[in-house]
Amino acid sequence: MQNKKLKILWVDDEIDLLKPHIIFLENKDYDVQTATNGADAIDMVKEEHFDIIFLDENMPGYSGLETLSMIKEINNIVPVVMITKNEEEAIMDEAIGSKMSDYLIKPVNPKQILLSIKKNVNQKELVTRQTTSAYQMQFSKLGMQINDSFTIPDWEDVYRKLIFWEMELSSSDDKAMDEVLQMQKNEANNAFTRFVKRNYLNWLNLENVERPIISPDLFKKKIFPILDEKKKVFVMLIDNIRFDQWKALSPIFSEYYTIVKDEMYFSILPTATMYARNSIFAGLMPSDIQKIHPEYWLEDDNEEGGKNNFEEELLRKQMIRNGRKEKLYFEKFTNAKTGRKGTDNLNQILQSDIAVQVFNFVDMISHARTEMDMIKELAGDEAAYRSLTVSWFNHSGLPELLKELRDNNFELILTTDHGTIKVSNPLKVIGERTTNSNLRYKLGRNLNYNPKEVFDIKKPSEAKLPAPNVSTTFIFAGNQDFFAYPNNFNHYANFFKNTFQHGGISMEEMMIPIIRMQPK
Repeated sequence: MQNKKLKILWVDDEIDLLKPHIIFLENKDYDVQTATNGADAIDMVKEEHFDIIFLDENMPGYSGLETLSMIKEINNIVPVVMITKNEEEAIMDEAIGSKMSDYLIKPVNPKQILLSIKKNVNQKELVTRQTTSAYQMQFSKLGMQINDSFTIPDWEDVYRKLIFWEMELSSSDDKAMDEVLQMQKNEANNAFTRFVKRNYLNWLNLENVERPIISPDLFKKKIFPILDEKKKVFVMLIDNIRFDQWKALSPIFSEYYTIVKDEMYFSILPTATMYARNSIFAGLMPSDIQKIHPEYWLEDDNEEGGKNNFEEELLRKQMIRNGRKEKLYFEKFTNAKTGRKGTDNLNQILQSDIAVQVFNFVDMISHARTEMDMIKELAGDEAAYRSLTVSWFNHSGLPELLKELRDNNFELILTTDHGTIKVSNPLKVIGERTTNSNLRYKLGRNLNYNPKEVFDIKKPSEAKLPAPNVSTTFIFAGNQDFFAYPNNFNHYANFFKNTFQHGGISMEEMMIPIIRMQPK
């Protein structure tokens, strides 16, 4: 039932012949007004609001296309449906370029008109209803699937489905279903955390055939094989980008590239840049980096970014170890401004066999959202966080780079080092002054915590993590938990609640994109 009659304007110089259509719509409780020429239609649009306009293309005076253009100058939101006898492709192209919402060929029947109304005016309501109904039907099935997930492929399938429904429901108006989905995601993340606790240390065993691809495997298993095919490859590593953000960005990439492999791999723990990204470029676990390349590993976990000053050097060392002699170009951008200059060194990129560019801007959004009220508002929820990521990408200059790479026949790998999760539940932890400041993982001596609430690793060497001293313990938060000290606990718990953090265990942080694309 509609609370308010939908107002339709139908413009046709032979409007009398359309009386049966108008009666049909009025019987459907629509308010239909008519005009016989473009000039009258324009005056009517100036005077009152219409929810949709049906516009004849061939009229005396202003043509349909001319009328459409002037209507859009007055109201560029109202959907306009062009009706014409002319099936010439040029006319269709011109109408579409003039921002019309639909295109019907005469003679039209009332059901076509009704379908166009529903598609252009009632679509969101219909989509909400259908999406909600479809998710409700899948809810129990997905819940059983979460409980029955015991393998890597099981969890990848669960996570893909949760992302699908999250993005579907975010475009609807049913906020109650958003809450239900969030509860199901929490249930999944709690089960996933238990899964990681049981299996993580076994994944580090190179002989384990069931281990997922993890951070140090990335170049050897996913990128070097492309070079073996004698193809040039460009690696775009966007720090801190989740799988749902990739899905939001994928239509932009699809303009230039064909997606041939849409996969996930697992970030190592801690899911933090200084560990995961160094591991990617070194092709080694952190303790091995410290052992083999001590000059590239800084001990202080609180020195943000300090551990990541030698990524190019680590990648070159990895290439040498693997007998790779291809020409490498490496570049890192640490702010939005420099990100716009992705094509500045295009000639050097084109002369390389493998080019790598690292972009930190999404990570900057995450940190800024914690510290700046304005960014908190702009990225208030998951959908807004995705939207902000897409907006950055569209204005970063990277679409221009994609075009150049496509035109020069580069294969493209899009990936990241870790994801991020919106935290909400504070956990108390006590540590010495030297304990690191990350909210999702802690390392230090004499940590005081509830072992039932965390994943603790008392022997860092088992997780191939370097330890500043023999009594160092690592602890990791799971799902939406984060660590806060008892001193001023309520203040910090409230300050960091609903912020995006990384370093711990969740599907969002650990199950991250590795996408292979080929130029169109």
